[in-house]
This record gives sequence, C-alpha cells and structure tokens, in this order.
Amino acid sequence: MATAAGTNRGVRGGKTPAQTFALVFGIVYLAIGILGFAVTGFDNFFGETFDEKLILFPVNPAHNIVRILIGAAWLAGSKRHDSAKMVNLVIGVAYLAVFLLGLLGALKWLAIEDGFNPDQFLHLISGALSVYFGTAGAGAGRDRAVTV
Repeated sequence: MATAAGTNRGVRGGKTPAQTFALVFGIVYLAIGILGFAVTGFDNFFGETFDEKLILFPVNPAHNIVRILIGAAWLAGSKRHDSAKMVNLVIGVAYLAVFLLGLLGALKWLAIEDGFNPDQFLHLISGALSVYFGTAGAGAGRDRAVTV
C-alpha cells in the first residue's frame, strides 16, 4: 500500500471538481480565443475599439491571445489535482483583478470597456468560480492523502 497526496484521482476515480473545471474552462477559453481571430483578424493589435464583438464581448487580437494563453494554462493544469487547484486560484484572482481594473477603465488596450457590462460580468463570474474551484470546491475531501 502506498500513499499519495495531490493525486489526480478522487475517491471513486476520475477527475476532481478542480480538474474538471480547469479542463472545461480551458477548452472554452481556448476556443473563444481562437474564434476571436475570425472577428478581429490580426490588425489593430491593441486597438481600443469596442466595435468588433464576439457575441456580446468586445475583442481585439491582444484579448484573443490572452484568452488562448489562459485556456492553455487551464488545460495544462487540469492534468493533476494540485496543479488544477493552483491554476484555478491564480487565474481566479487575476480575473477578479481584471474585473476591478476594467471597472476603472484601465484595460481599454485589451478591448475591455470601463463600467459594468457583459465582459465585466464574464470576468467576475469566471474569477469567482475559478477561486471557488481553486479552494473550497476543489475536491470536497479529496485533498487528504489517498491510499493506493
């Protein structure tokens, strides 16, 4: 019998909630980042325009690349429980900071409008959920050592 902390298997096997969240959000953010280039192309990289939108959300090429990088980080972190928790927490805190900076109008170069709008709502929800799955919702008792 061996004991392993931070295993990628839960009590019943499979992925922990932290891993599942990181995997799903990683796929979604990666796809949205790639699809964003269909709207923006590669011109006006740091454009402070809010005319180009993917669904309800303003985008520019820099914003697309940020989403691709965040999606890739979530996907990479989803392989192990401990790394999923860490990436969820880090991205969650970053998104909550983006929410606050966006309210102040400090991120227009990423096509993030100031004030409360759909993009800001997305940052707030993504950040809050990510922090949750990086902490309390990460594994519901699966953080303890598991006997293998």
